[in-house]
Amino acid sequence: MNKVSGLGAVMRKFSQQGQGEAADGLIFRQLFDHISSTYTYLLGCASSKDCILIDPVLEQVKRDFQLVQDLGLNLKYAVNTHMHADHVTGTGHLRLLSGCRTIISKASGADADIHVEENDSIEFGNQKLQVLSTPGHTNGCVTYYNPEQAMAFTGDALLIRGCGRTDFQEGDPRTLYRNVHDKILSLPKYTRLFPAHDYKGQTCTTVDEEKRLNPRLTKTEDQFVEIMNNLNLAYPKQIDRALPANKACGVYDIPEDTQKHTI
Repeated sequence: MNKVSGLGAVMRKFSQQGQGEAADGLIFRQLFDHISSTYTYLLGCASSKDCILIDPVLEQVKRDFQLVQDLGLNLKYAVNTHMHADHVTGTGHLRLLSGCRTIISKASGADADIHVEENDSIEFGNQKLQVLSTPGHTNGCVTYYNPEQAMAFTGDALLIRGCGRTDFQEGDPRTLYRNVHDKILSLPKYTRLFPAHDYKGQTCTTVDEEKRLNPRLTKTEDQFVEIMNNLNLAYPKQIDRALPANKACGVYDIPEDTQKHTI
């Protein structure tokens, strides 16, 4: 019997199900917050009905939890890829709603029920995510990798044809460049990459695409540093609201003058 490998096998798994249930039992949804351009990911085990949410947004907690209930799932973990500066995380409020446990990296310095680091894993039913430490955008950035599904959730470390900024919150362009190349772009080329944000309407990319087409990360390390040090980006509009809240797992009395949901 012929074996299907690489990209063909991955696409075969998802060609009919789309964002539904993969052939081997992964339930997958990609959700979007239009205000902050944040992607939230629901991953579930079709057999056990346990699921996780990656990078939920506070203002979308009701929507996300309703979807969990509609699909007959049990929310086991609410997970962050890092301590966000552009929105308030929904992990703490999901914990209050569902009794799930919250997860963030140990290096983030943020509160959570579980702190993870390199080589840890997150299990829900028969599904598993490996933790890859990918700092550079922040000290606490991690990527969650599922080799069986050839999927990685890269947070802000690697975006579609871009990457997270490095001019605040412990950012360092050399650290980011090395970790993206060593930990993410070293994965099998057909691995699908799902970022925490997109601003141009794209939903995912692959290792192969980013190695060939990313306008920043195809440069040398020194060229990348020069690019990142001269972006001259605006101060994030939600940072004064988001950072103190996210340090407390999103459960925080937000001052009235910073409650407006803007970016």
